[in-house]
Amino acid sequence: MTLSEAFADWWMSSAKLLTGVATLDGVVWTGITLVAFSLSIASQKVSRGNPLANPVLVTTLLVGLCLLMSNHKVEEYQQQVGLIHWLLGPATVALALPMYTQWRKIRELGWRLVLTVVLAGIIAPISAWGVLFMFDTPTALQMTMLTKSITTPLAMDTSAKIQGVPALAAVFVIATGIVGAIVAPCLYALLNVTLPQAQGVALGTVCHAVGTAKALQMGERVGALATLGLCMNGVLTALLLPLLFA
Repeated sequence: MTLSEAFADWWMSSAKLLTGVATLDGVVWTGITLVAFSLSIASQKVSRGNPLANPVLVTTLLVGLCLLMSNHKVEEYQQQVGLIHWLLGPATVALALPMYTQWRKIRELGWRLVLTVVLAGIIAPISAWGVLFMFDTPTALQMTMLTKSITTPLAMDTSAKIQGVPALAAVFVIATGIVGAIVAPCLYALLNVTLPQAQGVALGTVCHAVGTAKALQMGERVGALATLGLCMNGVLTALLLPLLFA
């Protein structure tokens, strides 16, 4: 694909996205989503950071309840709030800022950090895939599970290349992130994990963007290392899985 073709494709996608958002339904559902997120942030503050008050989880439940009560189709909702989905890209890029500010500390960790991310990126999906394999689930489901620990756009694209189910990959990714963000603080307290580098790498590598958002709440260094884990694991998984299973 040439540069001009890529630009034309991007322009058509953006125009289609804005068309869906510009409708009355698009404005209404975008507003509902933003209100639900604001309420989730308020509930987290009231609960003093209770893991069960995770903003992504609360927002998902509130929006899902609105969709159920209005009998609105999920596919239509996704098209109407496409702008929010599109903003996931710039938000992920913005995570480079805390990583840049902590770059000296990251360089000091060196190969140990890289090895940790690689091992976590292998163990997390393989262990989940192993459970599905033991229960003899369909191959497409097994392949999809291998992408559960990378961010949604990469997971959907990678899943399609290895004969998985892109839509289901998004579900696995979001569920993994929410569960990880809720459970991780409890596990850290239980196992007395206090090192920022250990907390950050685990959240970013295994729980992708949702885990990284939680890591940023725990501290700048934790967030920086989570960002690095998110980026490294996402790129490595997206490159290696198609080579192994395509």
